[in-house]
Amino acid sequence: MKTKKTKVKATRSLYDLKSAITELKQKFDAESKTDIENLQNRYLGKKGLINDLMKGLKDVPKEMRPVAGQLLNELKANLEHQLTLLGNGATEETADKIDLTIPGLKPKVGHMHPISQAMEEITHIFEKIGFTRVRYPEVDWDYYVFESLNMPPNHPARDEWETFFVDVPKHKQMGKMVLTTHTTNGQVREMERLKSKPPIRMINIGRCYRRQQDVTHTQMFHQFDGLVIDRGIHIQHLKGTLDYFAEQFYGPGTKSRIRPFHFKFTEPSFEVDFSCHICHGTGKKGRGKCKFCKSGWHEVGGAGMVHPNVLKAGGIDPDEYTGFAFGWGVERTYTLKEGLNIDDIRLIYSGDLKFLEQF
Repeated sequence: MKTKKTKVKATRSLYDLKSAITELKQKFDAESKTDIENLQNRYLGKKGLINDLMKGLKDVPKEMRPVAGQLLNELKANLEHQLTLLGNGATEETADKIDLTIPGLKPKVGHMHPISQAMEEITHIFEKIGFTRVRYPEVDWDYYVFESLNMPPNHPARDEWETFFVDVPKHKQMGKMVLTTHTTNGQVREMERLKSKPPIRMINIGRCYRRQQDVTHTQMFHQFDGLVIDRGIHIQHLKGTLDYFAEQFYGPGTKSRIRPFHFKFTEPSFEVDFSCHICHGTGKKGRGKCKFCKSGWHEVGGAGMVHPNVLKAGGIDPDEYTGFAFGWGVERTYTLKEGLNIDDIRLIYSGDLKFLEQF
């Protein structure tokens, strides 16, 4: 019985407080609003009506005091708001009106990721000289990624330490499924799409994946792969295309070089380098080596004349047609832009808005 009486008393005390709050609101609404200072003292002053109600909190049972305190704080905040509006010559109705003559606040507008911007620029550069932008799978069969490109089964690129293999059943003819290590997988696919009938002039831009990561590599990156096949194509055409891209992407005076190399899908093959803008081609930064290039030159990718075996895989007669190809990393090529001074390629995918908002 004693517990029941306490519960009834608690309910009545909170009920009485709510009734007192309602009465105070009604009284305030009926007040003349001509003397704001008088209303401030009467309701919110040290000896005001709000403080009188606050003193009554001690009569509310302990378990009900948090609710009672919240109600009184809300009442006080409401009266303060109304008195502030009255002091500024406004009311609740006029405060909600919109002044259409006030200039609006411009919303924040996003922009493309810097790598997306680079891919758009690269596309436009090659479109000017007749290249067609294509897109091929970034998860593809071993045949298109390796075998059709003249790579033997024991080639290092087909090792699990270099390539991400997808855990799916092996295809009888196409082999295993992999995350493409280069966009060169689109070369034979493009020949097949055109039913092995040159001329071919394509630029393939897509994601690639390799098991390495440092200041100049990421496990996921983008690459653009060019392919030209026609009668009478030779190295001078390749060199002219490389020089054209350097002039368009980096501006006049850009230094570039090609070095003899070996790729299974081109013969002869070359490495393509551009001078490092961070160390200005010196290979030094401060008292040590430039950690971005280490030599004054930045390797951007490979190039060469299409290997006859690759042409055969695409159904094209190598005795009648020749071609050249090149494949470069978009990120590594982009970081050579003048003024960027990005010495760690991983920053591009860090998700740091302070970094990305600069572009």
